[in-house]
Amino acid sequence: MILHRRGLIGSSAALAFSGLAHSVQAAAEETYVNEVEGYGPLKRDPNGMLDLPDGFSYRIVSQGGETMADGLLVPGQFDGMGCFALDGGRVALVRNHELKGSSAAHRNWGPGGYNQQRIGLLDTGRAYDTYKDGRPLPGGTTTVVYDMATGKTERQHLSLAGTSTNCCGGQTPWGSWLTCEETEETPADADVTKEHGYVFEVPARAEGLVDPVPLKAMGRFDHEAVCVDPRTGIVYLTEDRADGLFYRFIPDTPGELIKGGRLQAMVLRDHKGVDTSNHDARVWSVGDWLSVDWIDMVDIESPQGDLRQRGHADGAALVARGEGIWWGDGEMYLTATSGGPIQRGQILRYVPSPDEGRRGETRRPGRLQLFVESTNEKTLNMGDNITIAPWGHLIVCEDNYSSAIRNHLKGVTPDGKIYTLGRNVFQGNSEFAGAVFSPDGGTLFVNIQYPGVTFAITGPWNAVRT
Repeated sequence: MILHRRGLIGSSAALAFSGLAHSVQAAAEETYVNEVEGYGPLKRDPNGMLDLPDGFSYRIVSQGGETMADGLLVPGQFDGMGCFALDGGRVALVRNHELKGSSAAHRNWGPGGYNQQRIGLLDTGRAYDTYKDGRPLPGGTTTVVYDMATGKTERQHLSLAGTSTNCCGGQTPWGSWLTCEETEETPADADVTKEHGYVFEVPARAEGLVDPVPLKAMGRFDHEAVCVDPRTGIVYLTEDRADGLFYRFIPDTPGELIKGGRLQAMVLRDHKGVDTSNHDARVWSVGDWLSVDWIDMVDIESPQGDLRQRGHADGAALVARGEGIWWGDGEMYLTATSGGPIQRGQILRYVPSPDEGRRGETRRPGRLQLFVESTNEKTLNMGDNITIAPWGHLIVCEDNYSSAIRNHLKGVTPDGKIYTLGRNVFQGNSEFAGAVFSPDGGTLFVNIQYPGVTFAITGPWNAVRT
């Protein structure tokens, strides 16, 4: 269905000017503050789901609990998502489900899982792992085939089964989705039969369950998101820990990650072991650049779950809950969800060395910039998943856990100025996740994690004011 908002909220934004710069301040009672106008104030959604600016509308693409083509129900806990062009004007959305293997709520695919009565329909031989009683773990991915012309969902199916806590991931240039387990569960500490904490690859065109092969050379840790440098095939990886690291994986054969490679962690030259969060002391300011080197990691399957501690001891920099990451024009952006003095988030920008080759060797270092740092939770509150819009702005999904403060979609200009694009007014105030644009750039797909809704948002994207 398609839902439009035409109603008006109370007082509109007031303009505040200071020299050449100006910001648009939302009314005091509003849930957000804009630093630039963006698309103007949000309008109340009479359906109580998603507030958007005037002129924008959404369709509901998929919801948790719907029956899929394989007879299973759409699992809940929607998270990271990729969008891939198919034939006939259709796209495939490959979507993560952050269902944790050891969670009592998810154990029977109950609340958020939905499939407690239908597990028998699943070919458990195609599941990566099971509970010790033989039932498959609830995490994994679903694939949604969506017709861009008709705005209708053609089919949905489970595409990866038996994994745990599939949080984010990333698209590859060769047409697959890399889904990441944000957990380090083992049979010693959870009701599972295998170790978890790996990346798995899901081809976008797969029409059923894929073989669940962990890419062990990419390390075992609390994986969050990945992105691929299309020039070299090098994969960059974030780790959702307060004391997490930022990694890169140099494949032996670009585009064939299963063949192995070398995992490294980021070191800031002349600042070895630095904490980039600015929590206890300011080590850098917005706009600062630092030179980047990389160190090889060893014992990367980390049976003790201590990869990040060993990397830090060897000089790797700490990133406060590294989450979303997206490749842009010769550079990438990543979120540090709890970074900054008020712990409401940073956005970092990384530019690889201009002479970097496929083996990662360089004559000159790469560079890392502190691009954005939140000083007001109404401006940016714990940015998580991230994408880059066709017009060059970042789109950031907020993920705060407050029952009183709403989660928003934020836009960020190339100058680091923030505006608000959407607000979750659905039940539970769950996080936004999985923001990704259609190949033609006209539709923004995004998830609300709980109870699980995927939206397709359209509107006058070229009308943004900065």
